[in-house]
Amino acid sequence: MTQTLTAAYPDRLKARNALDELVADGLPRESLFLDEERGEVKVIIPDEGRREVEEVLGRHEPTQLWSRPYEGG
Repeated sequence: MTQTLTAAYPDRLKARNALDELVADGLPRESLFLDEERGEVKVIIPDEGRREVEEVLGRHEPTQLWSRPYEGG
């Protein structure tokens, strides 16, 4: 199942750094979304890649990290 992982950060710099690391790790840009105003990074990822993405997001010290089933098309 495909999930949307969301990580909320206390500041924009941490959110931007998390996004940059995901891009550097080879995640397709179209599966990533940065909401700079809210300090959130969203990643659309299949279950197989979830653990690695959670590790990257966690390295940047999010205040919250959650997932939900992807409802896009």
